Amino acid sequence: MSTDPVCQEIVELVTEYLEGVMPPERTELFEQHLLFCDGCDIYLDQIRRSIALTGALAEDDVVPEVMDQLLAAFRDWRS
Repeated sequence: MSTDPVCQEIVELVTEYLEGVMPPERTELFEQHLLFCDGCDIYLDQIRRSIALTGALAEDDVVPEVMDQLLAAFRDWRS
């Protein structure tokens, strides 16, 4: 993905878009950008795949060591 300011905005707005809470006029602009920017289109696809894969995981699917690492990472995330 490029360092284009519009691309940076796409990254910031992707959650709003995927949750379906983006206003229609902004959604239209978002989708128009995706038509012409392969990098942002690929990024959106990667986020969709990540959501699908992580949503399919059960807590028991994650080994305890990895779970501890994830919890530690998110605990320190706000610091």
